[in-house]
Amino acid sequence: MGQEINRVEFSDAHFREFESRLRRETGEFDEWLASDRIEHGGHVFGLEAEAWLVDHNHFPAPHNEALLDRLANPLVVAELSRFNVELNSTPRALERAALCGSEEELRATWRECQRVAHEMGDALVLIGILPTIRNADLCLANMSPLNRYYALNDQLLRRRLGRPVKVDIAGRERLTVTHTDVMLEAATTSFQVHLKVPVEDAVRHYNASLIGSGPVLAASANSPFLFGRSLWEETRVPLFEQAVGVGGEDAASARVTFGSGYLRNSVAEYFHENLERYHILLPTLFERAGRLDHLRLHNGTIWRWNRLLPGFDDAGRAHVRIEHRPLPAGPSIVDMIANAALYVGFTHFLATLREPPEAALPFGEARSNFYAAARLGAGARLRWLGGAVADARSLLLEEALPMARHGLMALGVDAAEAARYLEVVRMRVQTGRNGAAWQRGFVDRHGHDPLRLTAAYLENQRSGAPVHEWEL
Repeated sequence: MGQEINRVEFSDAHFREFESRLRRETGEFDEWLASDRIEHGGHVFGLEAEAWLVDHNHFPAPHNEALLDRLANPLVVAELSRFNVELNSTPRALERAALCGSEEELRATWRECQRVAHEMGDALVLIGILPTIRNADLCLANMSPLNRYYALNDQLLRRRLGRPVKVDIAGRERLTVTHTDVMLEAATTSFQVHLKVPVEDAVRHYNASLIGSGPVLAASANSPFLFGRSLWEETRVPLFEQAVGVGGEDAASARVTFGSGYLRNSVAEYFHENLERYHILLPTLFERAGRLDHLRLHNGTIWRWNRLLPGFDDAGRAHVRIEHRPLPAGPSIVDMIANAALYVGFTHFLATLREPPEAALPFGEARSNFYAAARLGAGARLRWLGGAVADARSLLLEEALPMARHGLMALGVDAAEAARYLEVVRMRVQTGRNGAAWQRGFVDRHGHDPLRLTAAYLENQRSGAPVHEWEL
C-alpha cells in the first residue's frame, strides 16, 4: 500500500497545499524528462510477494506485528491486515542468472519467515485468496496499526459520504456483500513484479505490459473462491476494484483500474492524468525537495493494474519502473518466478518489435482480454495482434511463450535459465492446471471444505513443486 505518513486527519488547507505541491512536482517531473535527469540505464527487476499468516486450524492469524518484531528483516514488512505480510527481493539487473538469484533469495526469506511463524504456532501461505477467510475477519480490529491505512480508510469513507462498499461479483456463482471499511482489499494477496527500464523505452514497455496482461494472467490465475462462493478464476480482480472506490459514477471514483488508454509519447501523460482525474486522498505534506514525494504519494493511492512508479536508487538517481500488479501470490515460489519470467520476457519482446503492437491491438481489446482472462483463465478467448481471436491456451503456447524466451535472451538471461522457468508455465498451460484449476479440481473431488482445501494446498506448497505436479 505504499509509504507511511505522519498524520491521519487533514484540513481543507492540507488538501489545497498538497494540490499546489502536486502540480509543482508534476511540472518538475516534466522538466526532468526534458533535461535527461531520469536514468537511461539497463533493465532491473524486483519482486513483492504477499503472504497470509494462518493458525493451526488454517484460519487467518492476526499476528504480523509479533512476526515482524522477531524477524527484524527489512525485506519483510507489514501489509494492510494483521494477518498479511509482504516479502521483498533485492533489485537485480536482468542478465544471466537474475531469475535464479531472485528465487534463491525469496526461498531463503520464506524459510526464515516460516521458521519464526512456526515458533509462534502459525504458518505462512502464498495464495491469492485464502479459502478460510471470513467476512468477519476483514474488520478494522485486524488492520495493521499504520497511519496510512487508518487515514486511507477514513478518506475513502468520507468520499463515499459514509455509504458502505457494495461488492457484487458474478462468476460461476454470485456473491454480494456489503462492507463498511477498506478491509475487503486485505482478502487479495498478490505477487508484484517491478521492471525498471531506460526512460526512453518506458512508453513502449508500459504499453506492452498492458497488452501482455491478459495472456500472462490467464496462465497464472489462483483465486477462484471467496466466502465459499465459486467466482472468477482470478477473483482478486473484481474484488479489489470494487472494494477500494469512492462510490461515484465518474472515472475518478474507480481507484483500481486497467487504465484509460495507451501512452502516446511520454510517461508524463500518466502523471498528468493522475493530477487531473483523481481526487487527492492522503494530503500529507513533505518538506524535503527533489524527491517528488507528493507526486509519489498521490500515485500510490491509484492502483492501476500496471502502474508507473518514479523512484530513486541509493545514490539519489531518479528512474522510472513499471509495477505489474495482476499476478496472485502462489501457488509455489517456482510458479511465481516462472510468472515473472513470462511477464518480463513477453513484455520486452513486444516492446522491442519494429512495429509497436499497440498499433495492432486497440486498447479496448487489451482491456477486454485482461478481464476475460481474470474471469475464465486459460479458457478465455482473447483477441490478438492483427485481429485474430484465439483461446488463451493456444495463444500462450504458440505466441507468448516463444516471445518470452526471445525477450529474456535479448535481455541477457541465460538460455537454460529462461527455458527452465518458461517450461514451468508451458506445463501448467498444457496440463490445464494453474492454481485456480488445482483448487477447483480439489473441490470437485473432495467437496467444498475450505479447511481441507487450505490444508492440502499448504502441504503441496511446502513440497516446493510447481502446481502442475500437485496431487489432488
